[in-house]
Amino acid sequence: MKFNEEFLFGVATAAYQIEGAVNEDGRGKTIWDTMCETPGKIARGESGAVANDHYHRWKEDVAIMSDLGVNSYRFSMAWSRMFPDGNVANRNQKGFDFYNNLIDELLARNIKPIITLYHWDLPQALQDIGGWANREIPLRLAEYAKEAAQAYGDRVEMFAPINESWVMSWLGYGLGYHAPGISDFKQAIAASHHTVLGHNLANLAIKSVRPQAKVGPVLAQSHPNVDDVSDPKQLLAAAVFDMNQNTFWMDGIFKGEYPDLAYKYYGDNLTSLIKPGDLDVVPNEFLGVNYYFNTRIGHEVAADHPNRVRVIDQLAGLNMLSTSMGPVTDMGWPINPYGLEDLMVRWTREHPNLPPIMVTENGAAYDDDISSDGAIHDERRIAYLNDHLLAVLSAIDRGANVIGYQQWSMMDNFEWAVGYAKRFGIVHVDYATQKRTIKDSGYWYRDTIKSRGTNLKARFVDLA
Repeated sequence: MKFNEEFLFGVATAAYQIEGAVNEDGRGKTIWDTMCETPGKIARGESGAVANDHYHRWKEDVAIMSDLGVNSYRFSMAWSRMFPDGNVANRNQKGFDFYNNLIDELLARNIKPIITLYHWDLPQALQDIGGWANREIPLRLAEYAKEAAQAYGDRVEMFAPINESWVMSWLGYGLGYHAPGISDFKQAIAASHHTVLGHNLANLAIKSVRPQAKVGPVLAQSHPNVDDVSDPKQLLAAAVFDMNQNTFWMDGIFKGEYPDLAYKYYGDNLTSLIKPGDLDVVPNEFLGVNYYFNTRIGHEVAADHPNRVRVIDQLAGLNMLSTSMGPVTDMGWPINPYGLEDLMVRWTREHPNLPPIMVTENGAAYDDDISSDGAIHDERRIAYLNDHLLAVLSAIDRGANVIGYQQWSMMDNFEWAVGYAKRFGIVHVDYATQKRTIKDSGYWYRDTIKSRGTNLKARFVDLA
């Protein structure tokens, strides 16, 4: 098997993680700026203030992408760089110029731009009125989406309104781990519904000015792996986890309804939010899947278990933990390449009218130092990417219509609450000097693209 010639091999980044220049050229303050200013929220007190200085080094970075041989690049635009307070009446032309130049340079190098409009960096002024817990924010997102589509839709075909709705809703408003750092069950549910509404409204807004645009959700997804299928407690935990992580958004966006379990566990906190028309199905032209690992559901383990990942079911009150029984990445995440294949095949079967799928994020954090020969020999990352690309090929062979793979991330960057310690890039960044160095995995990815995957090694094993 190999990937066809139309397959989109790319890399992905996010604005706050790489751009820096947070106080330059009229950019407004965001919730992540505020989060980074809050003592104790970010490891070692780090921030995205400088990050990879991509705002000034974008041309160099696009040249590296060209060297990697990618034919697509998924990136996010900083809402506050274009509209500092989130209000489209207050337009910052310097922000628009930055993305215009970036898009033109990508196209000049035959790299297809794929735009994410919102990757978690909400303008602080919009958080001050309640953020995603406020129904006003989806309306503001739609206004922003329309302006962006008008400005760039003559050259950009694919738009994703929101990145990883589950993460920004539950980690941002439910657990407080991400910006804006709120721990409130009711607000997390409100944010969840408002991301569905926001996606639909943004989709309509984009197509009102660019009818030919291809719009799709980009969702963080994970399958539950149950240790003991005879244990009703574990099966319930798995079902609630699957609803909370996956089907709330898949059904909400593609079916126009939420799963029954959502109403059971969210109750009036959800039903009180839904207004007529909120869940009307708007056609999507692709589904973006961000996948890193499956979530194991099993017996309780000690809080200091070496492979503890996270509590997986606060909703059902089951106090069960996700842990890996095998190898993990530097993030502590288990390695389950088969899970990516299963997800894409599952959605293909459960949604007969599903649009084409793109893997919009997949990658691994490993801290591989520069060797004495000046290279970065990141063999573990190569093995991870090899196995997950084999999983994509297998999903295609089983009938899934997968049109692309965007590796996360093009280069090491600011990894949110854990700061700069975790490196996902296939390009190494020396943050002191901003020197970029392509890792062995970058050269391997280049070769994979050139061979359309015929260089992949059949070492695909179940590492659950």
